[in-house]
Formats: sequence, C-alpha cells, structure tokens
Amino acid sequence: MEKWKKIAAHIGAYPAALAKWLAVGALIGGIGGVIGSLFHIGVNYATQMRAAHPWILYLLPVLGLIIVGLYRVTKVEGKDTNAVIESVHFGKNVPVLLVPVIFISTVLTHLGGGSAGREGAALQIGGGIGFEAGRLLREKDLPLATLCGMSAVFSALFGTPLTAAIFAMEVISVGVFYYAGLIPCLTAALVGYLVSLLMGVPPTRFAVADPGLDPWTMLLVILLAIGCAVVSILFCRGLQKTGKLAARLLPNPYGRVLVGGVLVVALTLLVGNTNYNGAGMEMVEQAVSGDVEPWAWLWKLLFTAVTIGFGYKGGE
Repeated sequence: MEKWKKIAAHIGAYPAALAKWLAVGALIGGIGGVIGSLFHIGVNYATQMRAAHPWILYLLPVLGLIIVGLYRVTKVEGKDTNAVIESVHFGKNVPVLLVPVIFISTVLTHLGGGSAGREGAALQIGGGIGFEAGRLLREKDLPLATLCGMSAVFSALFGTPLTAAIFAMEVISVGVFYYAGLIPCLTAALVGYLVSLLMGVPPTRFAVADPGLDPWTMLLVILLAIGCAVVSILFCRGLQKTGKLAARLLPNPYGRVLVGGVLVVALTLLVGNTNYNGAGMEMVEQAVSGDVEPWAWLWKLLFTAVTIGFGYKGGE
C-alpha cells in the first residue's frame, strides 16, 4: 500500500509542476513582452531619428563614451550574453542593472549608426528579467526561469514565439536541447508575443515565393547552408579577433570606443550609404527583393566587427 501511495504522489507531482510552470512562464512572458516591446519601439525610434537627421552619425563616438560610462557606473563591465549563459549553466547571478544598461546602450548604438543587431541584447534583457523574476518568486530552478525570460523578450521583439522558445533553449548548449523547458519557454514566448501585438509591435516577416522541392533547388539550399556556415564562422572569428586586437592596442575602454566610433563613421563615408549601419533590416529587405550588392554581406560583417569589437552594444 505504501508503495502505491508513493507512486500516486509521484504521478500527482507532474500536474502540479505543469500548472506552476505555466503560471511562472505566463508571468515572465507578460513582463518580458512589455519590456521587449518597449525595446523594439526604442530601437525603431532611434533608427528613424538617425534617418531623419543624418548628422547624428557623427555623434557615434560621443554616444560610445556614454555607453562605456554607463557600464562603469553601474559596475556591469564585462557582463554580456555569456553572463546569461553562465547563469543557466552554473546558476550564477545575472545583475539586475544589466537589463536597463543593455537596453539603453543598444538604443544609443542604433541611434548613432553603430552596426549591431538586437538578438544578443534581447537575450541579456530577457535573461535578466527571468532570473530576477525567478528570484523574487523564490523559484529554485532559476536557470529555467532565465530561459523563459529569454524566450519572452526574443518573441516580443521579433514576433516569432516558436523560434524564440527553441532558440533560447538551444543557444545555451550547442547540440543539447533542454526538453524540460519546452512548455514553460513556449508559454512565456506566446504570452510575450501576445503582449507585443497588444502594444502594436508588428512581427518581423518577409513574403517569399515557394521555390519548390526539385533536386536542383535542394542542392542549392545545401550549398547555401554550407556557405552560411562558413560566413558564420568568419563572423564569429571576426568579432573575437577584432575585440582582442582592439583591447590590446587600446586598453582604455573610453579610448577604444572613441576610435571604434570614428572608424564606423569613416567606413560609412567610404561606402557612401548607410545600408550597413544599425540592424541592417534595409539590406535584408533588399536581399529578399533581389536588389542587393554581391559583397554587401562582407561590408556588414566588417561594420559589425568594428562596432561590437570596439565596445558598442547590441546583437553579437
């Protein structure tokens, strides 16, 4: 009899755990949805301001000094996406001040024309929100709460709940999928997406034609995948090498970000357009429509390596 009671208690724990994590995921998703939507609005507004007033580009070095100052004053220097990943792996603390600092710094980077995305910032903001929410709720599984936050903000920012949930769980350990987090993360992502729609944030979508599934098309897709993998490796290596070289040549972070801002301004004047500044969504739209320069990806890689490597913030 005692054995069956233990089995019944064990089985009964599953619905309770499911209900708890649906509630926790929804709560974190709601908070992450609001913050992620505000982040989207902030970056978009900064991009529009720069487009309306091109002279703001020349303020990039000054904005870089403000970014470095923010990190120093709040004592979150050196805290980035790796800090969130370490929190999930080892339960390390994610500084709550990282959320507003990366939020403001990324908006300033986009305002000045730095070439940076939003993905890394979204993971840091979401990870910080999830960790802090889990801590306030006295939740023991803080890594899972952190993943929920990452899923929620990423979903609100891009309007892709399924991708956000899977991406958050996979980016932590390449090749390892955290199955236990699927329902909580998906719940957080869906709630975050719903909140973003209520706040008027449109999903990031592109209309493409159906290419068919003939052998030639599939071969091209395989070759494209290999090419993208190679470019991804170049991108990662470029970020790492540029960051290390900049730190070695310019140990002072203020001097480093100042020089980086000047280099981005010089590169922009060299190419004669602003296609490679900011998140680069204009270039993505051009690529989808088939009207993009063959070497645009290489220019974007260079712009981003300089921007992130010299101390600006965004999506690394």
